[in-house]
Amino acid sequence: MTKQRFDKSKLPSRHVTEGPARAPHRSYFYAMGISEEEIHQPWVGVATCWNEAAPCNIALNRQAQSVKAGVKMGGGTPREFTTITVTDGIAMGHEGMRSSLASRDAIADTVELTMRGHCYDALVGLAGCDKSLPGMMMAMVRLNTPSVFIYGGSILPGRLNGQDVTVQDVFEAVGKHQAGNYSDAELAILERVACPSAGACGGQFTANTMACVSEAIGLALPNSSGAPAPYESRDQYGEASGMAVMTLIEKNIRARDIVTRKSLENAARVVACTGGSTNAGLHLPAIAHEAGIDFDLFDVCDIFRDTPYFVDLKPGGKYVAKDLYEAGGVPVVMKELRKQGLIHEDCMTATGRTMGEELDIVTREADGRVIYPAATPLSKTGGVVGLKGNLAPDGAIVKVAGMSEKEQVFSGPARVFESEEEAFAAVKSRQYQEGEVIVIRNEGPAGGPGMREMLATTAALSGQGMGKSVALITDGRFSGATRGFCVGHVGPESALGGPIALLRNGDKITINAITGELSVDLSDEELAARKADWTGPRKTNYSNGALWKYARLVGGARKGAVTHPGGDDEAHVYMDL
Repeated sequence: MTKQRFDKSKLPSRHVTEGPARAPHRSYFYAMGISEEEIHQPWVGVATCWNEAAPCNIALNRQAQSVKAGVKMGGGTPREFTTITVTDGIAMGHEGMRSSLASRDAIADTVELTMRGHCYDALVGLAGCDKSLPGMMMAMVRLNTPSVFIYGGSILPGRLNGQDVTVQDVFEAVGKHQAGNYSDAELAILERVACPSAGACGGQFTANTMACVSEAIGLALPNSSGAPAPYESRDQYGEASGMAVMTLIEKNIRARDIVTRKSLENAARVVACTGGSTNAGLHLPAIAHEAGIDFDLFDVCDIFRDTPYFVDLKPGGKYVAKDLYEAGGVPVVMKELRKQGLIHEDCMTATGRTMGEELDIVTREADGRVIYPAATPLSKTGGVVGLKGNLAPDGAIVKVAGMSEKEQVFSGPARVFESEEEAFAAVKSRQYQEGEVIVIRNEGPAGGPGMREMLATTAALSGQGMGKSVALITDGRFSGATRGFCVGHVGPESALGGPIALLRNGDKITINAITGELSVDLSDEELAARKADWTGPRKTNYSNGALWKYARLVGGARKGAVTHPGGDDEAHVYMDL
């Protein structure tokens, strides 16, 4: 590809590279071996969430080199920088999980600050673990730069006794071990083989869900999210992403030209039909918020409700991300949605072509094993469902992928816990009864603080064989790996005096994922009387630091648990300064 000539007079990097007044700035660039020609080219931030915390992110720094090569081939000057990641698998089941959701917004903030401070003209973002994907996409939309997202890739499945295994199996094995049905030796073997490579969790948990979103929303190149992290072929996607961002600069195609109401609806369709993570119900509204698009949990759930579920992925199904990739990946999934008239084809993508034009290129068809034909789905409605009622006026969300219709209705007495730790201890010692609805409150975005995931508790229930015998509701979140009848994001949260704060042991709760109901058998008068007696939110241990700030800034789960006013209140666009 021949290098393009770019007009620097309209690009942000002119503020640090052009004219006599910028001689001091250029002296820094010469100190790093950057040539005069490179100084006067467009500058592209190559942001990674690389760290040594977990396998999700460990390959990103190598993959960034292929992106930089692609930027150079396209006539740009790449500048690599890193931001934080909090990896949910490591943070799970203890106080560390409070940092997870807050890290999403910190990632967006730090990428924004780096881009603004150094006046980069475009952004290629690489991310591997759950919150780093939406965090990176939020930064792209906030800055409204020409942007391309690239996922670091999934982990390869482990093998044990002739079966694929993932980290989900390890979490559930802990429950079996606590119940006396799994030995120390068996657990020691499983934990050594479940995660055999670099890459993010292999099921359709939050990382792979948001990787699919990155393609469906148009910020990532087609099929770039599919190849597992260890595959050397990922370098081709990195190089192509670097070249693609240069084309976007040339054509002045920016992130908000790609992320629109229609593309958000496309993304929600893909979450639903793949049985994706309930966390998408937080992240899609948060991405929309950056562009000033009103697209909340109810809008997401409206899409989920009339989207067929036809991709058979863990945790509700049989297969992992590697299998989806080998079956043709997200492009084949979206092609099936198009056959049902469920895709907006006129949305722009990071290739510079529309989604319809990209799908016209796809020759593969549904294999009927991993990807079923959308006309004959696993179920007629999406794998994730929204709920509303007098217990959740601002909504709630539940994953039903893999559940029968009979299993999607549950009614029983509440057993109320004031924290995840309290609930986990009770589950571990079997201090609950079949038929109960376990309530975990004070775990919302502000009240937690941090809206923790409850995988340790739900996995313990599954490991005890009780996943279908009880239900669970919380104002916190669930991992994409959670299975069972588990309702999250109940809003308003307990700390804000939502109805979940007013529940007492024995209150009869009804969950109906078919009709979209989450209610408690209490009159409005009784709820009002309890509200009058409510003594206010639980005091937390977080009276300073990042989580103190987060608790004071964060909004409700319905709108994505965001921490700033968003695109609606924007006084300027970074690219036009």
